[in-house]
Amino acid sequence: MGFRMANVAGRAALVDGDNYYDIESTSAGAIPSDPMEALTMATEMADLQAMLNDREATGRVADATLDAPVPRPRNCFGIGLNYADHAAESAMEPPKNPLVFTKFPSCIVGPTADVEMRSDGVDYEVELVVVIGVGGKDIAKEDAWNRIVGLTVGQDISDRPMQFSATPPHFDLGKSFDTFGPIGPYLVSPELVADPSNLRLSTKINDEVRQDGTTSQLIFDVPALVSYISHITTLTTGDLIFTGTPDGVGVSQGKLLQHGDVITSEIEDIGTMTNRCVRISDYATP
Repeated sequence: MGFRMANVAGRAALVDGDNYYDIESTSAGAIPSDPMEALTMATEMADLQAMLNDREATGRVADATLDAPVPRPRNCFGIGLNYADHAAESAMEPPKNPLVFTKFPSCIVGPTADVEMRSDGVDYEVELVVVIGVGGKDIAKEDAWNRIVGLTVGQDISDRPMQFSATPPHFDLGKSFDTFGPIGPYLVSPELVADPSNLRLSTKINDEVRQDGTTSQLIFDVPALVSYISHITTLTTGDLIFTGTPDGVGVSQGKLLQHGDVITSEIEDIGTMTNRCVRISDYATP
């Protein structure tokens, strides 16, 4: 039993095939429409998902505008160099402990939002994003999957000139410009994913495949990351963890993003995002 949740114009909805079902109306008000509040009712959403065959669809997903399934996370963590091949292409040693940084929650946008670029050095990084359900402190690895309400696709967009404008690098600033955190299209509960520890993820820029890997290549797997971060700070419902990216990023190939490029990000069993790149201005420098 599980659920597939979308954010349709600010309202939580369950997705079944080509259709979506507004959660509040379909549940007769038992589950609130706010996606952040709905995250606290995973069991109720799973029960409702199982009954959708008997309910009238609200509309077709193809006709809807999807926003970020987790629109207002309190915390948004990123993990750097968490695939050995990516560390190698970056000419950096794989970390001995998780390299954790923060992406400002204000960077989070939906699965079809434009990526607004403010330099000519912007890069892509497809990532599996973990969403915390039942939070807590000092979570054991063995308990980690029980604390995860769902998984989604993410792009850890990075402005490389800003990221490497200081020593050590500004991982937080370089990856936190507005629109630099597309997630979606859905939040999928782990029960609906065949093998969460071995998911294929890929990035295409226009029609060219740039990244193609699996989460089995993670240096620090999902339980290790949840446990590690929770030993430092108490995790709460809706917190996001961008778990790292495989090799094939643009800076290593001399193929950074350009105005008009279309980023297609896909993770099996979860879904596909399509984001267009728009060069809007330059950012101010000291």
